[in-house]
Amino acid sequence: MTNTGPFGRGRLVQAARVGALALIAILSACSSTLIGPSGGTVPQGPAQAVPAGTDPEDAIIGRREHPRIVASYGGVYENRRAEIMVARIVSKLLAAANQPDSTYTVTILDSAQVNAFALPGGFIYVTRGILALANDEAELAAVLAHEIAHVVLRHAQARSDRVKTSELVDKVITGVFGGDVDTDQGAARSRVSLAAFSQAQELQADVEGIKIAGRAGYDPHAAARFLSAMGRFSAYLDGADSTDQSADFLSTHPSTPDRIQKAIEAARSFGAPGIGATNKPGYLASIDGLRFGDSPSQGAIVGQSFIHPELKFIFTVPSRYALQNSQGAVVGVAGDGEAVRFDSAEVPRTMALTDYLNSGWIAGLDPASVKSESHNGIDMASGQAVTDQWNFRVTAVRYEGEVYRFIFAARTDSAAFAQAAAETIASFRPATSDDLRKVRTIEIHIVTAQPGDSANTLAAKMTGVTDRMELFNILNNRFDGDPIVAGEQYKVVVLR
Repeated sequence: MTNTGPFGRGRLVQAARVGALALIAILSACSSTLIGPSGGTVPQGPAQAVPAGTDPEDAIIGRREHPRIVASYGGVYENRRAEIMVARIVSKLLAAANQPDSTYTVTILDSAQVNAFALPGGFIYVTRGILALANDEAELAAVLAHEIAHVVLRHAQARSDRVKTSELVDKVITGVFGGDVDTDQGAARSRVSLAAFSQAQELQADVEGIKIAGRAGYDPHAAARFLSAMGRFSAYLDGADSTDQSADFLSTHPSTPDRIQKAIEAARSFGAPGIGATNKPGYLASIDGLRFGDSPSQGAIVGQSFIHPELKFIFTVPSRYALQNSQGAVVGVAGDGEAVRFDSAEVPRTMALTDYLNSGWIAGLDPASVKSESHNGIDMASGQAVTDQWNFRVTAVRYEGEVYRFIFAARTDSAAFAQAAAETIASFRPATSDDLRKVRTIEIHIVTAQPGDSANTLAAKMTGVTDRMELFNILNNRFDGDPIVAGEQYKVVVLR
């Protein structure tokens, strides 16, 4: 039995972690944009082209991991205007990087994370979270040039050597439910780590990327601007009690003052700030209407409930739990000592849920505690487990042919903990039309400042988010006191 996740049906998404609940789901399915030697693009094709001269082993690794990486970030985000813009930028960068005969696979991932990375074999990824944070083409070009630099500098080949040891790494990675690599999602972390380079490689790619972007005609100082914006956004997420950022660009590409200074110094070789193209109006037009935050296709949190519009189910947690949707799982935290995780698992239709719980993936399971039950006409099975530091209450749910899991963890077992688990499990039911109407999406909208507008009046246009002024400033990379210029365009987020 392998975990498919979250919420099955061919969708591959990334799991997050909360305390001891650290697991990652890997599946398959993808589409992307191929950028060829002439700069032409072939959108939505299968990922199969790699740069000329690529090491055969790199090509194998890239092709194998591409669908898994796409899946781990929620699938491909389809936005024609953004795809065309990204393809155009990459074509210019390839020419500037002396890679005119290369073919790259560039994919926009349907993830709110601020992330970008490259895999062996010429596979480059940016999330819609990156697109939302950048403010002009030069900033996005800085990110893409950085990733192209990793390929040009053969960092992918160096990383390939680490991949050869993945089987050994899998043998020593264990999740909270035991060490069976075949059934433990934690073993899949080694695949996601393909996106990580060493600190020295990152700094080297910074400098080379700035050179590539500068030669392509973009503002070379955009890299430092965007590093600063990422640092501010990272601090904002930390203050908002964000979900796990362990696989995020903000952690793998830290925006330290020293790194920003090095980016400034590299850019100065081209000249003072103000040189090079930015095309802010064109960039903002391309991201107008871009989805912001969680995708409804991955479910939505409405109050204390999680609603999945596509799979049409709902459940509710007690008021003391703070729910977060992290693509691969829904997690809820109640203080430092109690948490719940909801995810999905691939279980043969012929296997009883009680047999699944007893199949060995739960460390410390008490077999005598495993029992069948039913709520709202839905078959379930529950059990309890105890490890050195945690008490677990685990329930498997079979709904519409798929199996989902509730994993409750607490430092100390108690009647309140048991009641929270029981109430949540009993709340799982089919979503009604009224439930589904509660699910809304948030989008980036581009507004033009009018005479008399201020940061306050523009931020007031934002809906569906808290800390509107802080987020408005971060998304537009401005600071308190910076003037609002009539006729200029700004990003706001709006609930739709």
